Amino acid sequence: MSEQTYKFNVVMTCGGCSGAIERVLKKAKESNGGVSSYEVSLDKQEVLVTGTLPYDDVLSKIKKTGKEVKSGETVTPVN
Repeated sequence: MSEQTYKFNVVMTCGGCSGAIERVLKKAKESNGGVSSYEVSLDKQEVLVTGTLPYDDVLSKIKKTGKEVKSGETVTPVN
């Protein structure tokens, strides 16, 4: 499967919130779990994830942290 980039709008109120999401994504990246890169922005309330995992699997990983996901979309890479 080819890599996709997904952008999620996630409610995060503190560094602990963003840290929880970072830990889940870091684990998926280090275990070759389909995540090649990620960026969590507390200021923007945004999570960007690139990898081979399907959208629903990435969404599930983020939701397991207990954070509310307001929206999500597949981002078209700019070449």
